[in-house]
Amino acid sequence: MPKTICVYCSSSDALSSSFFQAATEFGALLAQRHGTLIYGGGRIGLMGAVARAVHQHGGKVIGVIPKSLQDKEVGYNNADELIVTKDLRDRKAIMEARADVFVALPGGFGTFEEIFEILTLKQLQMHTKPVVLVNTNHFYDHFVRLCEHIYEERFAKPDSRQLYHIAPDPASVFTYLETYRAPKLQSKWF
Repeated sequence: MPKTICVYCSSSDALSSSFFQAATEFGALLAQRHGTLIYGGGRIGLMGAVARAVHQHGGKVIGVIPKSLQDKEVGYNNADELIVTKDLRDRKAIMEARADVFVALPGGFGTFEEIFEILTLKQLQMHTKPVVLVNTNHFYDHFVRLCEHIYEERFAKPDSRQLYHIAPDPASVFTYLETYRAPKLQSKWF
């Protein structure tokens, strides 16, 4: 079972309570499996919910936050380790390097940007780590449809479906990780 799990997710507090419940459940399950959370370092939104849940259940939290966001006082200062970076690019590089697996809870533009970057790196065979999207309230259904459209129009090979896994709920993430084997991917080029 991977030890350090990178979580991408929303920093919005304006979400339905079901999203917060799923984030809290995920954080609890991560801690119960003796995992370490590495994430964007926020104390608000789903970011804050998952970090607090990891701590409440005895897990370790590593936050990585750009100075500009820390200066706005949105950082989770209770993190076991809070790394303040100069910008978002440095933040992502640190999270990527230290993670054994990538999990995306629902999120906005930043979350999607992080997902697509990590999928691109996996497609280019620059890593073989698992990438899992938690489909709370069917949030990622449109993502799946977009990817299917990309395959149909030949912007990517259908083999790229192996780059990620869609989990229906937080517990399913850990079931998937227990049996994960890095896929043997074709070259990305047709």
